[in-house]
Amino acid sequence: MNWDIVIGIETHVQLTTNTKIFSGASTAFGKPPNENACLVSLAYPGTLPVLNREVVKKAIRFGLAVDAQIAKKSIFARKNYFYPDLPKGYQISQFELPIVNHGFLNINIKNQEKKIRILRAHLEEDAGKSVHGIHDNATGIDLNRAGTPLLEIVTEPDMSSAEEAIEYARKLHNLVQWIGICDGNMQEGSFRCDVNVSVKPKGSEKLGTRREIKNLNSFRYMQQAIDYEVNWQIEQLEDGNEIIQSTVLFNPDNGETRAMRSKEEANDYRYFPDPDLLPLEVTEKDISEISESLGELPVDAISKLKNNFSLNDSDADLIASDKATYDYYLNLIGYDLDPKITANWVLGYLFAKMKEMELNIHQIPISSDQFSLLIKRIMDKTISNNAAKKIFDLLWEDSNKNVDQLIEELGLTQVSDSSSIVPMIEEVLANNQQMIDQYRSGKDKAFNALVGQVMKISKGKANPGQVSDLLKEKLKEF
Repeated sequence: MNWDIVIGIETHVQLTTNTKIFSGASTAFGKPPNENACLVSLAYPGTLPVLNREVVKKAIRFGLAVDAQIAKKSIFARKNYFYPDLPKGYQISQFELPIVNHGFLNINIKNQEKKIRILRAHLEEDAGKSVHGIHDNATGIDLNRAGTPLLEIVTEPDMSSAEEAIEYARKLHNLVQWIGICDGNMQEGSFRCDVNVSVKPKGSEKLGTRREIKNLNSFRYMQQAIDYEVNWQIEQLEDGNEIIQSTVLFNPDNGETRAMRSKEEANDYRYFPDPDLLPLEVTEKDISEISESLGELPVDAISKLKNNFSLNDSDADLIASDKATYDYYLNLIGYDLDPKITANWVLGYLFAKMKEMELNIHQIPISSDQFSLLIKRIMDKTISNNAAKKIFDLLWEDSNKNVDQLIEELGLTQVSDSSSIVPMIEEVLANNQQMIDQYRSGKDKAFNALVGQVMKISKGKANPGQVSDLLKEKLKEF
C-alpha cells in the first residue's frame, strides 16, 4: 500500500449504576418507553442535577486500571445542541477538565506488544432515543436512556489497521467488565464505539482528514466498517477527490458507510461550565481506597497463568479474556488439577458446548466438583479423553449423575495393564506383516495404523500412550 492508515477510537461505556448520573431515576434496561424518565430527564423548569457518587468511583477505577492521571479537580460543562431526544437542549459532559487523563492500554498483534495511548476519559449523560415507525408520519421519543451515566474513553490516533482497532476494543471491553464498571452488553448499547479513520501518504507526517464512524456496537461491524472506509478514502484520494471531515454511519446490510453530517468542532457546541454543578473534587484518600479495592487486573492474571501454571500465551490470553472464565479456571485448579489439561478442557470441550447451547460460564449445568473429578480421572488414566467426553455429555444432561458411577456402569475404565495390552499388540502384528514392512521403510502412517488396530481390538479402552510405547518395543522383535 502507498498509504498509512490512522485510527483513533472514542468509546461510550455505560456505567453499572442503579440510578442515573444526575437523578434517582432507574437505569434498568428494557422498560416500556419513558418509564425511566423523571422530571430531570424531561428538563422540567426548576429541576437541578445531583451527581451520583458511584459514577465518580467507577470512573476512578477505570483511570487506575489504565495507569492514568486522576484529576483532583474536574468540571462539568454544558454541550449545547438541539435534538428531539435532548429535552434540555444541552448535554452535561466534561470538556476542558476531565476526570481521567493520559493512560494507556497495551495490545498484542502478531506477538508484538503495542501501547495505545488513552488521551482522556470523561463523564457525561446519555441522550434519549428517537423511535421511528411506531406512528404514521411521526417519530416517537423514548427518554429511558436520557441521563444514563457514560464514561467516554478517547484514544490518541495510535492504531494503524482494523486488526489493531479490534484488538484494542476487545481489550477495553474485557477490562471494563473485569473491574466491574460496565456489563459490556453491546446489543443493549452498554459499549459503543465511534471510530475516527483517516489515511495519509505513506511516511507523511501530516495527518489526513478524518471521518468518524458512529455507534458501532459489534466487533464484526467495526471490522467491516473500517475496511470499507479505508478503501473508500484511498479510492477518493487516488481519484483526485478531497475528503470532507464528517460523521458517517455504517450500514451492516450492504457493508458500506455513508455521510450523515459534517463533523462538528468543539466551538460548535458552545461549551461552558454548568452553573448548577460545583467542580468535582477528588481526594488522595478517595483514590487510595478505590485503588485498594481494584484487585487483580487482566495483565496480572495473564502473568500468573503463564508464570505459575506454565500456560502458553494463547491459552493465558483466552482464559483471562473474561473474568468469570478466569475465576472458574482458578476454582478448578484449586482441586489440585493439572493446569494444562484443565485449560485444554475449559477452552476446548467446555467452550464448544457453551457456544452450541448459547450459555455463559455461570449457566453451565455441571458443578465444579463433578468437572474436577472428571479431569482427575483423565489425569490418573482411569479413562481416555474420548470416554471423558461421553461422560461430560451425560453430566451436562443430568448433573446429578456421578462420574465414577458412570465410568463403572458404561465400562469405560481404560486398560493400562501391559499384560493385557501386549497380547493385543501381538495379535495385530501377527496379522499385518505388510504394515510392519511399511513402518520399517520409514512410513509413520503405518505405525499409526497399527496403533489404531490395537485400539480397535481393545474397543477403545487401551491407553493409547502405553499402546504406542509397547508397540515400539514389540516391533523390534518382528
